[in-house]
Amino acid sequence: MRYDHITDLIGNTPLLRLDPAAHGLDNVELYAKLEFYNPFGSVKDRAAWGMIRDDIDGIATRGQDFIEASSGNTAKALRILGAMRGIGLRAVTNRVKVAEVRELLELFGTEIEELPGLSECPDPTTPNNVYAVIEAELARNPGAYFYPSQYTNEKNIDTHYHGTGREIHEDLSRDGITRIDYLIGGLGTTGSTRGTATYLRKHHPDLRTIAVVSERSDFIPGIRSETEMWDVGLFQPDFYDRIVTIDSGQAVDATLDLALRHGVLAGPTSGASYAAALDLLGTDEFPAAGADGPAVAVLIVCDRIEPYLYYIKKRRPDLFGRSASRIPPPSPQELAAVPAVSPDAVATLADPIIVDTRGAMAYRIGHVPGAINIRDDQLDDMFVQGIPFPRTRPLLFVCPVGELSRRFAALARRAGHDAASLDGGIVGWRDSGNPLESNQIPTQSPSGQRPG
Repeated sequence: MRYDHITDLIGNTPLLRLDPAAHGLDNVELYAKLEFYNPFGSVKDRAAWGMIRDDIDGIATRGQDFIEASSGNTAKALRILGAMRGIGLRAVTNRVKVAEVRELLELFGTEIEELPGLSECPDPTTPNNVYAVIEAELARNPGAYFYPSQYTNEKNIDTHYHGTGREIHEDLSRDGITRIDYLIGGLGTTGSTRGTATYLRKHHPDLRTIAVVSERSDFIPGIRSETEMWDVGLFQPDFYDRIVTIDSGQAVDATLDLALRHGVLAGPTSGASYAAALDLLGTDEFPAAGADGPAVAVLIVCDRIEPYLYYIKKRRPDLFGRSASRIPPPSPQELAAVPAVSPDAVATLADPIIVDTRGAMAYRIGHVPGAINIRDDQLDDMFVQGIPFPRTRPLLFVCPVGELSRRFAALARRAGHDAASLDGGIVGWRDSGNPLESNQIPTQSPSGQRPG
């Protein structure tokens, strides 16, 4: 079929029936909405175009650039769509966690501004929150930018209502399917699940929507943890029938299943949603069959696997013929046994090694006096080889609010160290009125290099 412009290829993506013999769900017809068929490779192509299409002529005429809170697929789509009209992109983000995405954005000439984020920032007067930085930039340079604001823009929802949801309904209706029971998708901005489900509920009022988030201290590209969802302006928890938590290990395993059992080369976001479908569908809460026959479920497949090879290799090196580089996470009992040292009690510790696990910028802004800086992902790599600290001195781990540091302390205690977590993290230290050191050069990893 002939097209006149690349934007004509956005939407109308395939709906693939997944073989029941491969997914193993009895009395469930499971379909995958393959959003990686969009021209730039992801479901975010719809949202990016939907948020700017009505304004792009004026944006180009006024000589504006885009500014957006994104370090992933939305930024990629905005950059390409804008570049064709001479519009630049300034992407503001807490941390670009997927190396391939950073390199692609840099290749396309994206201006990337990385921040430590409010949760890592000990000075409330310093605008290190992504949204505060964008608002300050808009105020400083009025008229210079167009801000799509994917986390608050209702057009993000509307584009999936009129596109993704309508397409799923029409495709299944053509096949004589008159009932859709379940929609499963990951939560990032929530635009795809809310828009799609809202349309489908209009035609299938009994539809139930299953949303997928990551573990609180875990990371799965493209989706947020349940606590992070409160930063999303479009998030409405009551909209969903169930919000299920999936860890990165489950997501990677399910990503491989999608590829090797179904031929769907999807990224870990989709793997997490597939894992949730396998766990929940067919249970008493989400029954597989009704009076009208097998349950019908649709899975949103967001993007392709290739940009996430480094992420998968970090978590599952055994899949690449390498020795395992992950150690078992601490059990709830191990976490509960970690001492939480109050800010005022730190002075009573005998010659402690204080390890600040935040990013380098946050560390430079302010840290517990005497603390060294080893970023959380660096610590994960180091712990695989053994805890790199002497057992003769107590260890105190510090993170933004005291959760991540508890995990590292538990792992250190498992190895026989006297380890604890700073209660309340750097925020608790600051709020207790304790002094902060600042403008220090952060300690590098033993090799002298930041991992890529």
